[in-house]
Amino acid sequence: MQCIMLKAKLHRACVTHAELDYEGSCAIDGDLLDLSGIREYEQIQIYNVGNGQRFTTYAIRAESGSGMISVNGAAAHKAQPGDRVIICTYAQFAEEELAAFKPRLVYCNIDNTVSHSANAIPVQVA
Repeated sequence: MQCIMLKAKLHRACVTHAELDYEGSCAIDGDLLDLSGIREYEQIQIYNVGNGQRFTTYAIRAESGSGMISVNGAAAHKAQPGDRVIICTYAQFAEEELAAFKPRLVYCNIDNTVSHSANAIPVQVA
């Protein structure tokens, strides 16, 4: 049996650019890509915390250390500079792979520096 799992997440990254006339995609600081394990050209889901928009695009590499999160092309209608977003990737795993599986979770400060990282989301309490 196959199971689709959260592979990586950039939590509450801050959009720095929204470029309508750019060739689609989302440019992400290369350091954040490397730390999270998100690959260039990998499909990503973006969830806008402020307006509830959810959309699919792909990641491209922005300059390392730039802090850039640039939502480009048609997606620029769904996020603007200053918006906080959650950027996720998912992957399919065989049942036997799941015992050793842990997602890469990267938590961002407002300037897209890394607050901390983890491999599990804390249990939500009532």
